[in-house]
Amino acid sequence: MSNTTPSQTTLPGARAVGETGTSPKGLARGQLGLLAIVIIGISTIAPAYVLTSTLGLTVAEIGVHLPAIFIVGFVPMFLVALAYKELNADSPDSGTTFTWVTKAFGPFVGWMGGWGLLAANIIVLSNLAGVAVDFFYLFIGQLTGNASIADLTTNKTVNIITCLVFMAAAVWVSCRGIRTTRTVQYVLVGFQLLVLTWYTVQAFARIAAGNASGLAFSWEWFNPFGIESFSAFAAGLSLSIFAFWGWDVCLTVSEEATNGRRTSGLAATVAAVAILVIYLLGSIATVMFAGVGDTGIGLNNPDNSENVFTSLATPVMGPFAILLSLAVLSSCGASLQSTFVSPARTLLAMGYYRALPSRFARVSTRFNSPVYATVFSGVVSAAFYALMRIISENVLNDTIQALGLMICFYYGLTALACVWYFRATLFSSVRNVVYRLCAPLLGGIGLIVVFLQTAVDSWDPAFGSGSELFGVGLVFVIGIGILVAGVVVMLIVRRRDPGFFRGRTLTSDSSSLVIPD
Repeated sequence: MSNTTPSQTTLPGARAVGETGTSPKGLARGQLGLLAIVIIGISTIAPAYVLTSTLGLTVAEIGVHLPAIFIVGFVPMFLVALAYKELNADSPDSGTTFTWVTKAFGPFVGWMGGWGLLAANIIVLSNLAGVAVDFFYLFIGQLTGNASIADLTTNKTVNIITCLVFMAAAVWVSCRGIRTTRTVQYVLVGFQLLVLTWYTVQAFARIAAGNASGLAFSWEWFNPFGIESFSAFAAGLSLSIFAFWGWDVCLTVSEEATNGRRTSGLAATVAAVAILVIYLLGSIATVMFAGVGDTGIGLNNPDNSENVFTSLATPVMGPFAILLSLAVLSSCGASLQSTFVSPARTLLAMGYYRALPSRFARVSTRFNSPVYATVFSGVVSAAFYALMRIISENVLNDTIQALGLMICFYYGLTALACVWYFRATLFSSVRNVVYRLCAPLLGGIGLIVVFLQTAVDSWDPAFGSGSELFGVGLVFVIGIGILVAGVVVMLIVRRRDPGFFRGRTLTSDSSSLVIPD
């Protein structure tokens, strides 16, 4: 064996390092500035998709307290974002959670952190594709004036085939590299934000004109203590955390950014704050316009819960309702494509450090893109979606709930890893006390508590859609089952190639990389 630094080690995709060259993994440097990374971050979060797919579910849990739960959900996310920023400034790496948790807690915990990140992305990719299918046929139905076309989404065969086509298109764009991704995102995110602004302004205008059947504004909506129980609060918070999830892609592209140590962390913060503003205005406008009733356009109507904009588009936007459907479709398409960035680069890092087979470290020399890892992510996501669609008609609801478990798990783990990784310098300055101790510790503990509470509650089939397997809630089966599967896969990988798990390829010292001969 020989000890070498990452830049000296010959690995698949390894090339010269430089701000305008390539990273050790073969990714092109200097391709993204602050605005581009913020746009990709917003795209991955997908505000139009999140609002339509979670407002109904969240109202079912916590009633009118949407603003409160969004703000409370933002707090741990913001604290965790500060932890990511500190870790990225010290050790920018496309592996993010996997790399940093490994350096802090060792290879076994780090591998499971990476698995949690991958699982969350696989789940959301399938969910994004599902919503995209719904709004694609709704859009076609509105465009042609044939409302029956929208019902095609209920045909499982048509639904699954359409989903596979969308995923294949997203994979193709992602494989062409981060520059193509950047161009696509400017167009799709710009349109999405324009229509969301139009929807919000129009809703407030109709409310002011007395043409709404919702509720009068109340500051009580901002009071989290008005939520009836801790279980309801935890469920709502889990959904709120899901609503902010995705900003960490800003750190995933740090190796491809200009001045990635600084720019990526700043972009994550800007994206998270911008999303909070969008959610507060959008949720308040929606509750005031539609109310929380269980009939008509009410947000508690089970017929509307999966996609609330399907019932609100025409009442709010009138003849321009088709634009809202197109905006959600655009949001899903944009996020479907940009979300592939994160699992592909995590798989790339895991392959690079030999935590997975080395073929995951392959990078296209033409596009500087991890093509193998991207295609693999697409295949697994498509298979997961097809399986879950066959198992449960309520797959969208259940996967969103399970996704909250995954997010809390790997975000919380990363935040706690920040505290341990910087333990030697925690009290060397006031700044370090705040950014390396207090913020990550509070954020990490908060998310772990939500993870545990949600796991306990989701055992009951009544949690989520009511679907079950052998008497156990499907949300629990999906969430905890995926983590258990991760342990099994990790043990198989360790048996085949133990180098990473013995600390030979990635250590706590960022300058120490040992590759077996």
